[in-house]
Amino acid sequence: MRAIFGLAIGLALIAGSGARAETPLPSQAPVPEQMPFYIPYGQPVDLAKAKQLAAAAEAEATKHNWKMAISVVDPSGDLVFYEKIDDTQLASVIVSQKKARIAALYRRPTAVFYDAMETGHPSVATLDPVPVGSPGGFPLVENGKMIGAIGCSGGAGVQDAVVCKAAVDTLH
Repeated sequence: MRAIFGLAIGLALIAGSGARAETPLPSQAPVPEQMPFYIPYGQPVDLAKAKQLAAAAEAEATKHNWKMAISVVDPSGDLVFYEKIDDTQLASVIVSQKKARIAALYRRPTAVFYDAMETGHPSVATLDPVPVGSPGGFPLVENGKMIGAIGCSGGAGVQDAVVCKAAVDTLH
């Protein structure tokens, strides 16, 4: 037993003795020349455009028989239009609105926060409001200007993203 224990300690010391590359902390990363995720604001999405975007998202969800809640917000994150396909899980009502709001307020897809959390950057959880760390929220950019955001919820995050992306792809 002592021999096995000694062998295990010896192997651990050998494995742990290799030189490790220094990984710079995020606070020590190079300063970018451009602002990340900068999208200038445009005229906020109106009700007619919000309904068109939600219809495109709904069509994509229906094509796959996915039950979704779909929220469209203006650049400040305020709800402009909302719909829920029959039999969508009730939690998705709130989640779709949060995804849309976060995508608008931070001017980036919610998948960015998911990726950050998954790669060991929990500091995003200290932001206010706390971002939704799940795919399915996208800024709405038309003619190079941000007009709002869309959030979808009801399936797996990748399904939510596919549904919202169908709406985003209708913009120019």
